[in-house]
Amino acid sequence: MLFNRCSCFLGVSVKDYMFTIFFQRTRSDQRISNTHIGIYAALLQYRLERGFCNPVDAVTIEVMRIAKISAHKTYYRCLKEMNEYGYLRYVPSKKKNRASKIYFSD
Repeated sequence: MLFNRCSCFLGVSVKDYMFTIFFQRTRSDQRISNTHIGIYAALLQYRLERGFCNPVDAVTIEVMRIAKISAHKTYYRCLKEMNEYGYLRYVPSKKKNRASKIYFSD
C-alpha cells in the first residue's frame, strides 16, 4: 500500500484505514470488548503522536491515560489478548521504567 508524506491514501488517512480494517475484523469476533477497542484506539493515537512509527514504544501509563483505563491488570490483559488474537504484536518490557513495543500490521 502506498501512502504519501501526509499519511493519506486515496484521501483516507492511515489512522482511518487502520480503524476500518480493525472494525472489519472485530465485527464478528465476540472476544473483543469495548475495552479492547478503546485501548486499540488509544494505541493508534499514541502512535500518531510519535510520527506513526512501527513499532511504537508504548509507555503504559500514557496509553492508559488516553484510553481512560485505570486498571493495569485490564490494560495488560487486553494487550495480551489482542496479541494472541493477531490484532497487534505486543512485546512487553521486562522493566517498569522501559516502554513496551507494539507492532501494528500495516
